[in-house]
Amino acid sequence: MAFVDELLINCKAGRGGDGVVRWRQEKYIDRGGPWGGDGGKGGDVYVRGVRDVTLLSKYKANPNFEGGMGEPGAGGRKHGKDGEDFILDLPVGSKVSDKNTGYSFLIEEEGQKVLILRGGQGGLGNDHFKSSLNTTPTTATKGKNGDKGSFSVVVELIAEVGFVGLPNAGKSSLLNVLTNATAKIGAYAFTTLEPNLGSFHGYILADIPGLIEGASEGKGLGIKFLRHIKKTKILVHLVSLESADPITDYKNIRNELKGYGEGLFEKEEIILLTKTDVVSGEVVEEISKKFEEFGKPVFSVSLFDDVSIKKFSDSFIKILRSK
Repeated sequence: MAFVDELLINCKAGRGGDGVVRWRQEKYIDRGGPWGGDGGKGGDVYVRGVRDVTLLSKYKANPNFEGGMGEPGAGGRKHGKDGEDFILDLPVGSKVSDKNTGYSFLIEEEGQKVLILRGGQGGLGNDHFKSSLNTTPTTATKGKNGDKGSFSVVVELIAEVGFVGLPNAGKSSLLNVLTNATAKIGAYAFTTLEPNLGSFHGYILADIPGLIEGASEGKGLGIKFLRHIKKTKILVHLVSLESADPITDYKNIRNELKGYGEGLFEKEEIILLTKTDVVSGEVVEEISKKFEEFGKPVFSVSLFDDVSIKKFSDSFIKILRSK
């Protein structure tokens, strides 16, 4: 199924149920009078954020949705049942725009629910029309139509996790392994020239192009890509053990985040030591202990070691789900 990130949907809220003409007919009650109930309200239409970036693909064949109709009233002044609301699930990060009014909003969180169309009001039964001058009204009103409209949905993926680190720290490779993305990788700096995205258990991960010392001042790829991690909830800071001084590398990137501002320095962070296959297990353990002094979760992986990848993956999803 091809990925669809833009779709026009047509929605209609439910029609209200009709009011009815009924008469009270009970033993020993003469001229019981009008007794017709009101119709139920039509169902509203909502959109709701979920963690599934493929949803628009599923809707493409039939992008028409409708709230339930209200039921008609009944005798005994009984109110008709309201129509069932319709909830349209959309990927987190979707921008929804009303084609008629131009109003738009962004679905930023899982579970976020927004009313887009109201169901029609139910009609009135003849009991509503009795008076001293009209004791036997034969009037009842029809239910009203619900709102309807066309909406443009554009998936503007919001990365919840940003991979940061120096060029060649392994960000694109890790993204590919965790998400089956197809980010370009290579054995030279600045392979990634645009942010790559992938979905990890429904969480959007962004591989931010390699930063260097002075990036917050415009050096290298500069601040062009720092802005992409402003909305992320957590950063995974990749540090390659191929480096002669991993601690300095880490501190340099941290300084760039601090220099850029926008709250990047204060974001929650995981430290991930990569390319552990180039050093001994003792060295990995020794460096890991040094990084633990920063008071943040520290993991280590080698892309050639499925066990280390799985261990990190299992811990990573637990951390994300705890947020």
